[in-house]
Amino acid sequence: MLGKATKEFIQRHQLIEDGDRIVTAVSGGPDSLALLHFLHVNRNEWGAEVVAAHLDHMFRGEESYQELLFVKHFCEERQIPFCGERIDVSKIMKDKNGSLQETARNVRYDFLKEVMHTVSADKLALGHHGDDQMETILMKLTRGSAGKARAGIPYKREFPPGQIIRPFLPVTKAEIEDYCRKHHLSPRLDPSNDKDLYTRNRFRRTIIPFLKEENPLVHHQFQQFSEEITEDEVFLEELTREKLNKVWNNTEVFSALEIEGFLAMAEPLQRRGINLILNYLYKQRPSSLSTIHIYGVLGILKGNSPNASLDLPGGLHVTKAYQTCYFHFGKLESGQAPYCYELKVNDTLTLPNGSQLVLQDSLLDIDDCNGDRVYINREDVALPLFIRTRKTGDRLKIKGLEGTKKIKTLFIDEKVPRHLRGEWPVVVDSEDKILWVPGMKKSIYDLGEARENSLVLQFKSNHLLGGS
Repeated sequence: MLGKATKEFIQRHQLIEDGDRIVTAVSGGPDSLALLHFLHVNRNEWGAEVVAAHLDHMFRGEESYQELLFVKHFCEERQIPFCGERIDVSKIMKDKNGSLQETARNVRYDFLKEVMHTVSADKLALGHHGDDQMETILMKLTRGSAGKARAGIPYKREFPPGQIIRPFLPVTKAEIEDYCRKHHLSPRLDPSNDKDLYTRNRFRRTIIPFLKEENPLVHHQFQQFSEEITEDEVFLEELTREKLNKVWNNTEVFSALEIEGFLAMAEPLQRRGINLILNYLYKQRPSSLSTIHIYGVLGILKGNSPNASLDLPGGLHVTKAYQTCYFHFGKLESGQAPYCYELKVNDTLTLPNGSQLVLQDSLLDIDDCNGDRVYINREDVALPLFIRTRKTGDRLKIKGLEGTKKIKTLFIDEKVPRHLRGEWPVVVDSEDKILWVPGMKKSIYDLGEARENSLVLQFKSNHLLGGS
């Protein structure tokens, strides 16, 4: 039963191809030993080569060392190439202040990757089986995983210099143990598998047996669920990326999401959009991050309050400011120092945030852009013009209104987030007379149309500063 199911699974998903060199991670337990044996005895069917790799983490002293020797002897008897190593993972964990399981996993994968490079392998075969798949999916659903993370263990994934494959996902632990008995493999048993200290073991000893009583083939249902949700998520994520790229922008210090455009997306894409943003921002996604946090972000986006904030695991902050939502680590700042740049006629100035200002003779052909523009009489201003950041006490003579208005008040009226006010461009002439605050109100100096002896000033926003 194991052989037929596994071969069909390998063929259906093209896990092994002609000429592959396969490194098999072997602990000495039933799953990995059965996998090594199965791949070795069937290697000619695929035209493949099989190499065994064993790492002694040195957790259990002489006992774990004897397991290394056991695997080595097993391979020597069958003329299977063997790569083994002993690494004191506990010492590495203390030096790096990491958790035991995480450190062991990283060390193990680094070792396996090194073996693959050494033997020029194409595939790394791991012994995860159908019961592991059930446990993983149930644990992820219980913890609150979202998107394709709920799919559990992938049957194949990239692992430079090759791929990880898991040929035993269609079979159960019991089938593997039967295989071991049938072929007299005598695997070593890890005593930690019997302890309820680990979450996985509690699922293994209580939940899985109950599900198998309800349906002996339930592991097939979980594997089908895993494959279908993976395929669905690939399609939906691609659609989400396409929509998200139109409303999400990044700078070196924060990411900005245009709320109105984002909420116009279908709700299933919204959830995946937030998940994609978080995956992008976290170098290593915190294990405590769950769907609760995704719905928390959606809550402040859809809420009536113009300003709101949310703290996520790992020091990531979400700040809603009017119609923009910012994702940032540390304090929300533009990161831009005050500036002052000269803008000459028929010249283009690119600001540090990516926005552009173009000044040219209004009688020339004007680039038809989506940006804002004003027309200025040469005789009303002192050239050259300058683009600077705001100063305390700046006031603007607004077109169509009596008197002046403080730029600080203008920012508040126009709902400009606080952290962007310090970098917003202000156009002045050589006498520091404020002619325009791009993207907002126009001044009395705007002629409204091209005239003789006039200049046109265009503002092309990077969409983080807004603009009309």
